[in-house]
Amino acid sequence: MGARYPLVFLILLLLHGAIAASDPPAGEWLTLNSRRPRVIARGGFSGLFPDSSAIAFSYAVTYSVPDVVLFCDLQFSSDGVGFCISNLRLDNSTEIARMEDFASRGSTYQVNGQDVQGWFSLDFKSEELHQIGLIQNTPSRSPIFDGGPYLMSLDNVVRTVQPHEIWVNVEYDSFFREHGLSSEDYILGMPKEFPVTWVSSPEVALLKSLSGKLRNNTKIIFRFLTEDLVEPTTKITYGELLKDLQSIKAFASGILVPKQYIWPMNKNGYLEPSTSLVKDAHALGLEVYASGFANDDPCMSHNYSYDPNAEYLNFIDNSDFSVDGVLTDYPPTASGAIACLAHTKGNALASLGNETTDGSRPLIITHDGASGVFPGSTDLAYQQAVKDGADIIDCWVRMSKDGVTFCLGSLDLNSSTTAATTFLGKMTNVDEIQNKSGIFSFDLSWNEIQTLKPNLIGPFSESAMDRNPAAKNAGKFMTLAAFLDYAKASNISGILIGIEHAAYLATRGLDVVGAVSNALTKFGYDKETKQVVLIQSEDPPVLSAFKKFPKFKRVYEIEFDITDISKPSVVEISELANAVKLRRSSAVQVDGFYLTGFTHALVERLHAAKIEVYVGILKNEFMSLAFDYWADPMKEIATDTWAVPADGLVTDFPATAAAYFRSPCSDMEQKMSYYTISPAEAGTLVRMASYGALPPSPPPAPVLEPADVHHQPLPLCPSEPMFRTFRCRMPPKGEYNTAADG
Repeated sequence: MGARYPLVFLILLLLHGAIAASDPPAGEWLTLNSRRPRVIARGGFSGLFPDSSAIAFSYAVTYSVPDVVLFCDLQFSSDGVGFCISNLRLDNSTEIARMEDFASRGSTYQVNGQDVQGWFSLDFKSEELHQIGLIQNTPSRSPIFDGGPYLMSLDNVVRTVQPHEIWVNVEYDSFFREHGLSSEDYILGMPKEFPVTWVSSPEVALLKSLSGKLRNNTKIIFRFLTEDLVEPTTKITYGELLKDLQSIKAFASGILVPKQYIWPMNKNGYLEPSTSLVKDAHALGLEVYASGFANDDPCMSHNYSYDPNAEYLNFIDNSDFSVDGVLTDYPPTASGAIACLAHTKGNALASLGNETTDGSRPLIITHDGASGVFPGSTDLAYQQAVKDGADIIDCWVRMSKDGVTFCLGSLDLNSSTTAATTFLGKMTNVDEIQNKSGIFSFDLSWNEIQTLKPNLIGPFSESAMDRNPAAKNAGKFMTLAAFLDYAKASNISGILIGIEHAAYLATRGLDVVGAVSNALTKFGYDKETKQVVLIQSEDPPVLSAFKKFPKFKRVYEIEFDITDISKPSVVEISELANAVKLRRSSAVQVDGFYLTGFTHALVERLHAAKIEVYVGILKNEFMSLAFDYWADPMKEIATDTWAVPADGLVTDFPATAAAYFRSPCSDMEQKMSYYTISPAEAGTLVRMASYGALPPSPPPAPVLEPADVHHQPLPLCPSEPMFRTFRCRMPPKGEYNTAADG
């Protein structure tokens, strides 16, 4: 255990984090030229840094595929210098409205028939534009770089970033031409050393005028806007133009379209069948580039389960077509999808590790089954988890009033069922379980519980990021016996049985430990050799009770953040358990939503004692990810696998983890040649932040001491509970940050 850590950082040192999977043979791609789709970085790495800043462009070049294309939205200063600026109104992406010298220089112009008020590049000389600081213009993205980088001319981009290729997009040719600034003259006058190989515009007149005048290796691309908007030259809508691709072929070699043109989405957030656009365009010899990709798109189709990699793959790796390139705010994720994940659906998962195997992958352990796709702990969630490639499926055992054991994520039925609609009168407070009222399983009979429906509630539903709403109440609850029966018949490596609140249940006359022991014995798991059994609990007495089953692995759950563990605590845990489950924010050091370092000493101490380390709970939603993960769940998986390094990953979305481990990029011992999905570089973003942008750091999380590892006999039936769970107790040493919740 732990052999992955020194290896990965040697690799990253040699490769600077951006080279690994071999380029697939050309014939595997369904692009027009049968070559790999291109990654086009809109404003550089604009999902992380201010759009079109030097750092955004540089990061895109450094952390994407080697042939990444930088996308520059071209606008002009009053003296005719071309700048890369994403929005026509400078106040939408810069500090100009707050700058003393420029705050009074706003104006109003008519743009496409509408009066637009703001600050515009053509009102400023180039030397003035170079003084204007850029800001992040999407509220959900990190603001800590605001004001640091400045507007860049295209000339500066070429000379300082030295990109391989540049895509120049002219969004407002008519507007600038009306004010005496010619996009055509600027483009035709660009120095030959400018590596501009694409020129696009949503205006037909400009592209027709440029046709035949550009260098042979420069492609003209017609950009489609929203279907109901009117194209200024032809005076017809883009939707109507889409019906006449032959006319586009007369002056362009390709088209750039919103991704919805290819995969439409209905009003409920689900994909409809793909259109024939890509195949129709390819039949005419037109390349097709798709735009609108962003890892942090809250309106991403539910079909993708908030995994941006799945969205890219739907455009480049389906059996019917592939776009020729993607325009994205997150070029490293697009790079990983194309270079690492495409054409791997049929691959076997990388082999599991053991105590003598170095470089092996961690276990994929579910959290209430595939609870990101179906209501947790239902038959559908478990079936999906097995289908998705989970190694271990989990059952957190609950008990009804009449002693029936079943699987559910919480004793509080209100959190994951429709109990509140039927049994609101059963609402009560149980301080030993949680610090809020609930409807608890031990207050209802099994027959009553069976009348309830599961309820899929995502962690960010209040932000309108629901999980698979079509399956909100789908599936059936499973008894422990039904779960074990299903697991036995499934092609999985094992099961995890979770037990909590055993002491309190004993006060209600319910012996959950005895019930679980009897069930596992009945199904032969005490003699099982094919499937491993993990018993997880934060209660040491529960784990001690399962020592009589030598084939079982015991997992000690630490449900509060820690930064390290004392040697005496390691000894305490080693007497109780074979593994420890850590929160995500204990596996890495977190300050707000930024990684500041790794808790290597913690993990190394546990590994040295032959104690495995499991990390969770992993979620796909970008709001659950530290900014250092680039809103990409794959990057967190790579980090936990290679930088922590974890022996097991606990996840709501086993399909995402399985996709990573089917990829050649999940094996960093493999010979590197092209690109890899590299672990996060903890602390890098914090060090790059603008002065004063970061809030004060909270106190560090505590070191786990023996006093925090409860070690007392399990009561048979006490009149009062003897201890609370860690889940509701105060952290051992005061309050500390838990923003990146486990």
